[in-house]
Amino acid sequence: MRDVVAAEAAACEQARTLTDPVVEEMWRTGLLPAFNPVAAGGVEPSFAEMIETWIEMAWQDGSFGWVGIANMPSSFAAAAYLPEEGFAEVFGGGDQRVTLGGQYFPNGQGVAVDGGYRLSGAWSFGSGIGHSAYVAAGFFPMDDGEMRWAGEGIPDMQVAVLPREQVSFDDGWHVQGLKGTGSYDYSVQDVFVPQYRTFPLFSRRPSRGDSPAVRMGLMPVTAAGHASWALGVAKSMLDDVTELAATKYRMSDMASLASRPTFQKGLAHHVAAWRAARLLVLDAFTTAESAVAAGEDLTPGLRADMRVAAVYATDTARACAEWAHLVAGTSAIREGSRLERAFRDIYTGTQHAFISEKVAIDAAQIWLGLIDDQFGL
Repeated sequence: MRDVVAAEAAACEQARTLTDPVVEEMWRTGLLPAFNPVAAGGVEPSFAEMIETWIEMAWQDGSFGWVGIANMPSSFAAAAYLPEEGFAEVFGGGDQRVTLGGQYFPNGQGVAVDGGYRLSGAWSFGSGIGHSAYVAAGFFPMDDGEMRWAGEGIPDMQVAVLPREQVSFDDGWHVQGLKGTGSYDYSVQDVFVPQYRTFPLFSRRPSRGDSPAVRMGLMPVTAAGHASWALGVAKSMLDDVTELAATKYRMSDMASLASRPTFQKGLAHHVAAWRAARLLVLDAFTTAESAVAAGEDLTPGLRADMRVAAVYATDTARACAEWAHLVAGTSAIREGSRLERAFRDIYTGTQHAFISEKVAIDAAQIWLGLIDDQFGL
């Protein structure tokens, strides 16, 4: 994908969504459905394979990588957790191209009716929906005006899978970074959604798929995506500034950037920090994966470990990106350069609530024994 992504990066930003050549190449290579269950055209990769794939995608371009962590988990979840009738309708037995994006946070309400729900709501940041045939929308089911509960203190949260033509889009995606992700706002008003095209947000009971990932649920896969994306963008900046250093001379400085001891020390520190963060992510996710593969429960502690690893990797990646931007000097401010685009992207992507400090606090409270669990982890 490297050549086509590099060639189309500026056009994707201008279009504010991935261009057709990039999307077509994702399908031609088998990348777009790769994380799906086999029944939906995927290969059911391990977490290590998912993480390395996402790092590479984000290294190529931040918007390309972000669509990867939006579209690929979305179709993974729908293919794994939709009931049989819904799967047959959406995926057609796995022989058709299905791109799915959207917002899983329950910003909608679904009034329970015979056979399904009347769905209304408005969602923001629907990453990857610029080219998606189906749109995901999280919602709270409502029974006779009352919220439905999945357990004590835990509201039922469902995800609806909507054909694109049923959705109203508000293209307000005019942003600092991640410009090419097509992360539009969207809404629906009183749209009927059959129950068979919905599934529980926190489901870990797959209808199809054999990998441990489908028994771990959407939250770990999403967390792995955010961690990998940040690592990939940061690596692109570290690699680019390393290459630049041999020919970069700062004003009034007769020595190249590469020959300066302060740069050498900074490079050693930040590359080491990046490598350590990557290893932490791989360790946390593969440890949980191995436990589930062995038939063990996905405990609150394992889930906390994965989410903290994602937050830590994001914080570390942002620090690496900031250092690379500073030492690159004016080379990092030229519009259209990889360094300039990556810097904008990482400071946009790391604002996401999924890797916020609240996540780390929730996880620490589990480690400390202050709470038994936090269902959102």
